[in-house]
Amino acid sequence: MKPNVVLVLVLVLAVVTAPGTVCRASRTTPAKCDPVALHPCAPAILWGEAPSTACCTELQAQKRCLCRYAKNPDLRKYIESQNSKKVAAACSVQVPRC
Repeated sequence: MKPNVVLVLVLVLAVVTAPGTVCRASRTTPAKCDPVALHPCAPAILWGEAPSTACCTELQAQKRCLCRYAKNPDLRKYIESQNSKKVAAACSVQVPRC
């Protein structure tokens, strides 16, 4: 049943967000804000599993996009969950104050 939930989460995120949306990571290097790319984090966020290296890598790459996700009513519950905070801490990503 877990794989079905992950698939649903990925599909919901794909529908909710516009692909290719760009947020500025710095003045010279734009980072793509793509919550679907955070799918390696789904087991950690949904079920409290330890985050994978792929999860931490993607989370680091998109850390400047997290406030945008937190402002999205469909994504907010995932960004603000206790498991998300644990994942952020495990991946050395500061939880944003939006």
